[in-house]
Amino acid sequence: MPLFTFEAVDATGTRVRGSESASSSAALTSALEARGLYLLDVVEATASSGWPLSMGYRRDVLEFTRAMSALLPAGLPLARALESAAGVTNGMVRDAVLDVRARVVRGEMLATALAAFPAQFSPLYRGIVRAGERSGDLDGAFARLASQLDREEQLRGRVLTATLYPVLLAVAGACAIAVLLLVVLPQFTSLLTEAGAVLPRSTQLLVSTSQLLVRAWPLLAGSVVGLVALALWMQRTVEGRRARARLLLSLPLVHTLRRQVVGARMARLLAALLGGGAPLYTALGDVVESLDDPIARDETVLVRQRVREGASLRSAIAASPLFPAVLAQLVGVGEEASQLREFLFKAADILDERAERTAQRLATLAEPTLIVIFGAIVALIAFALLQAIYGINAGSFVR
Repeated sequence: MPLFTFEAVDATGTRVRGSESASSSAALTSALEARGLYLLDVVEATASSGWPLSMGYRRDVLEFTRAMSALLPAGLPLARALESAAGVTNGMVRDAVLDVRARVVRGEMLATALAAFPAQFSPLYRGIVRAGERSGDLDGAFARLASQLDREEQLRGRVLTATLYPVLLAVAGACAIAVLLLVVLPQFTSLLTEAGAVLPRSTQLLVSTSQLLVRAWPLLAGSVVGLVALALWMQRTVEGRRARARLLLSLPLVHTLRRQVVGARMARLLAALLGGGAPLYTALGDVVESLDDPIARDETVLVRQRVREGASLRSAIAASPLFPAVLAQLVGVGEEASQLREFLFKAADILDERAERTAQRLATLAEPTLIVIFGAIVALIAFALLQAIYGINAGSFVR
């Protein structure tokens, strides 16, 4: 089902932007009208939505952003800067940038043009660009984006390096256990059976497990296919992304990392929007549209409602179980000092640093955990085999 980005207006005249899957633009129009929204503009997203960035195109987006942050302060017109920045990219990102340039030349706002390519430009990316356009500080918006993307790329590289050994360890351990259960154990068992040995209970249990795995290999293959299908569903559908967000927040250690990442993104985007001169209530509405995490969007909607009812931003954020406590504390300090924007940026930096440490800690903990798990499995298999061998030797001594 294709993904559409749309702009609509409700009965009060408030503009609403977003992305939604539908069988056609007509079906999307009917669905929005049923919710009291009237469609103003709709664009079908690229068919490969959700994949390019996961396949290595993040680097091209980062290079494009760096180029824009260097070209715009030099005084180049936006269309000319987009054309020049496209030269440092490749493939689908280059095609997307050139299409964005064509839309800008036709009179579209840059953030609106970027929204036609959600696979390359995330809601957070588009939100910061939109804030820069409203404030007239597009140069600063791209500079902040370049810094943010570079920080995320460095974090991703460090986490990848830290997780490389645990992943290799998991693959090697799984292969070793599979060879032991599916190749070594059946041959060993047949030799013992031919010798007339009585297998101990532990060895019989392993043999039964091995035979079950051999007979159930179609089910195992189907499980792998099912996991791939589940991952695609979580990546490409609204319901799947919501389920993935709930899953990540329910995991014992991962939920801390997720809260820190979401809190940092919310704080940075809100600070950028406030810097553009938007009132707090309006800025929170734009944050809702720009966050890509469904649970974070829901919580930000609640924060916005509390602010509309007269609560301070600090108390509104503190009432949310999603955002870390340090965010509410720094927001409170910023409100008291009349420097909310500056303290939101500080909160974002602090949460980014904490997220980096948490990710590295998780990767570090994975290595000894895998060693213990696979070591215990191999030890159990070795114990069962040695017990069978000892039983044969003991029987021969008895005779």
